[in-house]
Amino acid sequence: MEAHVSEMRNELQTRDGLWRRIQLECQKLYTELLKIKEYKDMQEIQKKDQSSHVQLTEQLENKNTELLLFAESGEHQEELNKIRNRVYRKEQSHCSEQQRMKTEISDLTEELHQKEITIATIMEKASLLERQLKMELDTKHKLLTKQQFLEFRYQVIKSENTHLKEMV
Repeated sequence: MEAHVSEMRNELQTRDGLWRRIQLECQKLYTELLKIKEYKDMQEIQKKDQSSHVQLTEQLENKNTELLLFAESGEHQEELNKIRNRVYRKEQSHCSEQQRMKTEISDLTEELHQKEITIATIMEKASLLERQLKMELDTKHKLLTKQQFLEFRYQVIKSENTHLKEMV
């Protein structure tokens, strides 16, 4: 019976170690989740920046229109072409940067989704293991109590036997 109890203790210690590793993994995943949320906050800031870029683009278009009107007068044509080229290059650069950011955001969103699924799965498994561990602890506690009761009865019977032998 003692060997059985020792075996049960070893098994409980093993499961406890597994439980601690699961908790550590959950903490790591939670930390990653916080990092991803921080990145999403950065996305929001970038979206606001994009809206300000749209306003700047509109202002540039208005200036461009003014320059076109000015250019029609025949003066400063070369300067106008230089400005148009700069505006075009900046718009192209900004568009490619926006596309890169959209791709990166999409990738990070997918990664976040996968990590959330992983966290949910681990939490579910951890909950199941915890329930199993509690059930096993209850069972082992009952067995230990029963063993102690049987040992007590054994001692009582042994004492009675000794008493009866003395009487005989």
